[in-house]
Amino acid sequence: MKKTNFEKNLKENDSAFDSKTIEEAAKNILLAVGEDPNREGLRRTPLRVAQAYDELLAGYNTDPEKIINGALFHVEYDEMVLVRDIEFYSLCEHHMLPVMGRAHVAYIPNGKVLGLSKIPRIVDMFARRLQVQERMTREIADFIQDLLKPQGVAVVVEGLHLCMMMRGIKQHTARMTTSAMRGAFLANLATRQEFLDNISRGASALRV
Repeated sequence: MKKTNFEKNLKENDSAFDSKTIEEAAKNILLAVGEDPNREGLRRTPLRVAQAYDELLAGYNTDPEKIINGALFHVEYDEMVLVRDIEFYSLCEHHMLPVMGRAHVAYIPNGKVLGLSKIPRIVDMFARRLQVQERMTREIADFIQDLLKPQGVAVVVEGLHLCMMMRGIKQHTARMTTSAMRGAFLANLATRQEFLDNISRGASALRV
């Protein structure tokens, strides 16, 4: 399986997650805002913060080959495969505040299909990193393109960004939509429109 330069760098630094350093940083933040890290309610907060980041940023240490786990199957099928409304949670790399939303992923097989549960796992792998939505959308599409060599891949991501909702402009209902089209979805307007029609048909709105 082809690895990006980003994934190769991660492989060289498998011990990137340092729980003790994160705990110390969280303790320093508490001190910096005038809190007492030793008061009852905060004594274990640095540990909890480290545990939360270990989970929220688990995508850095996720092995793509373990995610796929051999779930590639030779099937004679050349129509669209679509997994819609995949929930994801991420952290924006600018403010380290949550981004949440849904991803819609489709591909047109070229002799191989991927196990159904693997597409949400791929989305989760890229979401659980410090991200910008535009890059995450492209990474999902490129990963599936490299993995399956399909006739085409399409990804649309809709996200709510707490960095824009809680601070700054404070837009509580604004959401961001990004897309990445590869192969047949980029070259063929009818194929692209079929995908867009399918993800809009009966799609439930994001709620906060």
